[in-house]
Amino acid sequence: MVSDTNASNADSNSVISPFGELSVHLSDSELRETAFEIFVAASRSAKAGRTLNYVSSSSYSPGKKVWAKNLVGSQQNSRAVSMGEVMRVQMRISEEFDSRVRRALLRITAGQLGRRMESLVLPLELLQQLKASDFSSVREYEASQKRILKVLEAGVLQHPHMPLDKTNAAARKLREIIQGGLERPIDTGRHSETMQALWNNVMSLACRSFDGSVSDICHWADGVPLNLRLYQTLLESCFDINKATSVVEEADELLELIKKTWGILGINLAYHNLCLSWVLYDRYVATGEVENDLLNAAHKLFLEVEKDAKGTKDPAYFKILSSALSSVLSWADRKFTAYHETFYRGNIDVMETALSLISLANNILVEDMSHEYGRESRKVDISRDRIDNYIRSSMRSAFIQKKEKIYLSRRSSSHQQNALPVLSILVQDTCDLAFNEKEIYSPLLKRWHPLATGVAVATLHACYAKELKQFVSGISELTPDAIQVLIAADKLEKNLVQMAVEDSVDSEDGGISIIQEMTPYEAEVVITSLVKSWIRTRIDRLKEWVVRNLQQEVWNPQANKERFAPSAVEVLRIADETLEAFFLLPILRHPALLPDLMSSLDKCLQYYILTTVSGCGSQGKFLPDIPDLTRCTAGSKLQAVFRKKDMLVQRRKPRVGVINEEDNMGIPQLCVRINTLHHIRKDLDILENRMITHLRNAGYTQSNDMGKIFNLSQTACLEGVQQLCVATAYKVIFHDLSPVFWDGLYVGEVSSSRIEPFLQDLEQYLEIMSSIVHDRVRTRLIADVMKASLDGFLLVLLAGGPSRAYSVEDSIMIEEDFNFLTDLFWSNGNGLQTELIDKFAVTVKRILPLLYMDTQSLIEQFRTSILNVYGSSATFKLPLPLTSGQWNPAEPSTILHVLCHRNDKQATNFLKKTYNLPKKL
Repeated sequence: MVSDTNASNADSNSVISPFGELSVHLSDSELRETAFEIFVAASRSAKAGRTLNYVSSSSYSPGKKVWAKNLVGSQQNSRAVSMGEVMRVQMRISEEFDSRVRRALLRITAGQLGRRMESLVLPLELLQQLKASDFSSVREYEASQKRILKVLEAGVLQHPHMPLDKTNAAARKLREIIQGGLERPIDTGRHSETMQALWNNVMSLACRSFDGSVSDICHWADGVPLNLRLYQTLLESCFDINKATSVVEEADELLELIKKTWGILGINLAYHNLCLSWVLYDRYVATGEVENDLLNAAHKLFLEVEKDAKGTKDPAYFKILSSALSSVLSWADRKFTAYHETFYRGNIDVMETALSLISLANNILVEDMSHEYGRESRKVDISRDRIDNYIRSSMRSAFIQKKEKIYLSRRSSSHQQNALPVLSILVQDTCDLAFNEKEIYSPLLKRWHPLATGVAVATLHACYAKELKQFVSGISELTPDAIQVLIAADKLEKNLVQMAVEDSVDSEDGGISIIQEMTPYEAEVVITSLVKSWIRTRIDRLKEWVVRNLQQEVWNPQANKERFAPSAVEVLRIADETLEAFFLLPILRHPALLPDLMSSLDKCLQYYILTTVSGCGSQGKFLPDIPDLTRCTAGSKLQAVFRKKDMLVQRRKPRVGVINEEDNMGIPQLCVRINTLHHIRKDLDILENRMITHLRNAGYTQSNDMGKIFNLSQTACLEGVQQLCVATAYKVIFHDLSPVFWDGLYVGEVSSSRIEPFLQDLEQYLEIMSSIVHDRVRTRLIADVMKASLDGFLLVLLAGGPSRAYSVEDSIMIEEDFNFLTDLFWSNGNGLQTELIDKFAVTVKRILPLLYMDTQSLIEQFRTSILNVYGSSATFKLPLPLTSGQWNPAEPSTILHVLCHRNDKQATNFLKKTYNLPKKL
């Protein structure tokens, strides 16, 4: 415990205890009272039944001496005060409590015939002996009873010496009794049923042993972490309650008495050394690290701990030891990352002790702990690694302080001078840091790092290099000030390199590794090389990110409210951050270096765009093959078969409203891809403007040599949106809606297979697409869907295969269906513009009159068109025109396809006689 005068220091410098937290809440005063009971009981047992002398507190006052160097070996002087009284005062125990405990112990030992305290459950005995009449108030008695019950819960149930089976009946019953006792006082009379049940269950659990035999030792306070918390409380009593950094004069005698509790608490020498070393270290840190003797004592005890660890096999011990040492190393890391702020020539001995403790902690953790758990010990010298980090971190901190001091001095100066000579002053301060390090700190640090000086000067070299690079980036011409700085920097570099060489003469590599760290101050060459290297690293990282995230992208339309891929946001953000970071580099921001960066970013973004589009299909992928020319009359058997097929088709219409989120190529996902490319294209303009702003802020104008920025990405976005819109449109019409469109429309009789089912499903798809696709590209996509549906409509009419045959009378229904189709896209003026619809529908409108034309007129028009194409050579025999798929009412192939689908005998006879076309495939 620390005194009130040191409370603020304790709060700001506290460390986490390695002993762990108790599962039962016991306040500090309850822990002290319990620990004091154990202390008195153990001391009485050790004296074979004789009581500790009692002397009034007026005879004793603590704080008669400060810290003893080794904590042991102080002279045994005769005293008028007993050690029990010293302990009572140190632990803040009242005389009333002390007297009550001692009277109870007299009654306990009187009935135990000299039994050792280890064979008794002390809280149980005290609960039995202490009555309400022993207390000044009922409230105090009830509080004491609750404390004892909580101690039993902690020691027997929550933290037992031997693991407890969760199904143990005695444990379950004991929990019930303790819970009841915490709610209301229990009858502790000898004949009380509750007391008897409590007694029996506690003894059943406390007397267990690992071999199954009944133990003669009652394990009620020897489980981790309860026993260690109690023991820590006892050890802390050695510190003066009025001066937290000092121990009482009687500390040695108190320690000897405290050791008497080992039997009850299950403590051995190894645990004792570990606990005491932790208490000393914790007190040193908690009291503001002002009493160095505490650190010395802790270090010496940790040396004993190192010996103990080699001969200990207890896993619990190693767990606590590891936690304690990790805490020490964490403290050391915080302290030594800026050791120049703490240590100086006058207290270098304290630094030596702390470093020795760090090395010791490393050795125990790496060697002893790894050996204990069967792992091979690491060959790397971790102590050296830590010292290396400490040197570099602290040197950087010291350098920054020197630099800031110079700049602060210049800002506060009444004479505003040119800032350039500041680096010349910083050169001198850097040299001073290097020589002081070599003279004061390096001789000590060399015990753990043979290249301590070399590491220090290499760090300073790097620190100044950073300042010099920033300085050089602002130089537009050689001025006297610039020359002065460069000459001073050259002198500094020679001094630092010489010190590194001298320090590494006897090293294994002759100091090559340290010298290689010290990149020469060649501003222009180094800057250009570093910038190009930086660009390559960032771009490679961006490429890896793009590949990885595109493989994981699911194109979920619910990912964000804008309905584009999150990966696109990230790739643009990284590109923006890369561009911004480039302009933050402390370099000469030559426009000549910028094209490399922009070109690389453009290629990365282009790759993202092309990968987004790849595999999504195209118009040709979804268009069905045009079947060979054939004939089918209305009364044929084949047509009857297709009428049956029509009935089946109507029963297997697709579930349009269902969106498969796992289908990366589904319509919703394709819409997200379209949105993504639109978003990228929009943000590319923003990114380009930011680059121009960066250039302008850096004092440059945009170079004409750079050409069009993001040209590859912009082009890929435009082409990608176009390709995705077409692919989405033709996928909807010829894949998703194929059952009701290509496989169903006008199959058999026109009157029984009209366009309405297709329009119903198509409308649902249009709603899905309209709800997902960005409004800036929505019109384009819907227009492509209309074009695909009109292309499909023409294919059904002109190349629908042998299952489709139309009469002149059917043309009325067909034209009506065509109007229904265009009306769907017009949507009462809320859809596509009339001009756009007319543009895409012009071919259908030109073909429809052919369906109204009588067969003889069709034949005559076909002959005329053949003659126009093939000339007089076609007079006697009409050649079979090639099918181009480019429908035109004046083109022979188009007219021939109308004749092939004409449902009358005249067309059949003409086709049979002219081309011998079969009536079925």
